[in-house]
Amino acid sequence: MQHTNDRRTDIGRRFHLVEQAIAQAAEASSAEHQLPSELRDSIQRVDRLGDTARDVLLSDDPARLRKLVADMTGAAERARRVCTNIPQLSARIRGAVSHMASQIQELQRDVQ
Repeated sequence: MQHTNDRRTDIGRRFHLVEQAIAQAAEASSAEHQLPSELRDSIQRVDRLGDTARDVLLSDDPARLRKLVADMTGAAERARRVCTNIPQLSARIRGAVSHMASQIQELQRDVQ
């Protein structure tokens, strides 16, 4: 039983880092002028999914959590691809999106 609680605590800590990374990406996207709509939409999607993730974490439903994290990963990877394909975006938005996507990937590994 202790192992399950430790795992839940680790996932909770990782999720806190993900929340911070999402907030940084959302803030950077707000400050960026002329942000491609695909990038803005992807960041907003990750943000919305992140808002529901706390409830999913508390529900103790591993399948639902894996699905949510997979959806977050897909949206974050779309955002990262846009940043890669549009070099004129600021370093701030590119760094924030990259950090967000990396943190979500770590969370995905943790929930597997």
